[in-house]
Amino acid sequence: QVQLVESGGGLVQPGESLRLSCAASGMFFSINTMGWYRQPPGKQRELVATITRGGSTNYADSVKGRFTISRDNGKKTVYLQMSSLKPEDTAVYYCNADVLYVPSSTTKNYWGQGTQVTVSS
Repeated sequence: QVQLVESGGGLVQPGESLRLSCAASGMFFSINTMGWYRQPPGKQRELVATITRGGSTNYADSVKGRFTISRDNGKKTVYLQMSSLKPEDTAVYYCNADVLYVPSSTTKNYWGQGTQVTVSS
C-alpha cells in the first residue's frame, strides 16, 4: 500500500508565496497522474492542478498564472508552487495520486491527509 504525506502549509500574508510538497512512500509501485485539490471552509473539494507522468499539466482557472505544479519521478514527489496568494486561496490542500502496482498491474487512487493553507493579513 501507498501513503501520501503533504508538507509546506502554513499562514502567510496576501501576495506572498508558499510551496507544498507531497511524497509517496511504499514498495513496488509507480505513479501515473498526480494532483492537488483544495477544500475551502464550507465548500466542496475542488481541483487545483494535475500533472501526468510525462509532465503535462492542467490548472483550475482561479490559479492559472499564479500556481505551478511539478514532479520528481525519482523521489516520487509532487510540488505546488503558489505565488501571489489571495485570501480566497485559504483551504485545506490535498495531494492525490493514481498509483500503478507493478507486480500485479493494478491501479489505485490515494489521498493525503491534507495540509492547511491560510492567507490572511
